[in-house]
Amino acid sequence: MPVTLKIFIAALLINNIILMRFIGLCPYIGMTTDVKQSIGMGFAVTFVMVMASTVTWSLYYFVLVPLGLEFLQILIFILIIASLVQLVEFYLKKAAPALYMSMGIYLPLITTNCAILAVTFDNITGGYTFIQSIVYSVGVALGFLLAMLLLAGLRRRVRTSAIPAFLRGNPILFVLSSLIAVSFMGFAGLIK
Repeated sequence: MPVTLKIFIAALLINNIILMRFIGLCPYIGMTTDVKQSIGMGFAVTFVMVMASTVTWSLYYFVLVPLGLEFLQILIFILIIASLVQLVEFYLKKAAPALYMSMGIYLPLITTNCAILAVTFDNITGGYTFIQSIVYSVGVALGFLLAMLLLAGLRRRVRTSAIPAFLRGNPILFVLSSLIAVSFMGFAGLIK
């Protein structure tokens, strides 16, 4: 199996950023009330994550390392992510105002989504090449989208189910999320 395919499958299923690493839970819980919102947030995160990985990898290896400025990594990466989120926000405001309005506070919060920052750091600490870092970020982003769609679908089913009073609301979401996470543990032996 090619290395890039292993990286992609591991990022998508085996080390799913939400279900296995528990990073990025705020939009995962907040934006899964509706499947359309989940898809919109998933694609916004995918765009920002892939672009941030591309730009940060290039800046790190072509600017920060040669100049000995690796200590500025966190600051530079956060500024890049914030700039990309602003681009997404401007685009959605013009192209899809209904989606923009439904995302509310969660859209600007992509800037502080630790999943995006974690991926940019993973690309550097994992020693990925440029192509591998793009493949990894696409895998993570699609894994993020997959987890959100799974929870959104389950939330739709839960609305019509008889749930005990003490589990209604967020408690049932965490029970469902833990069950999804346990099922994803089955992918652990997928790549040898």
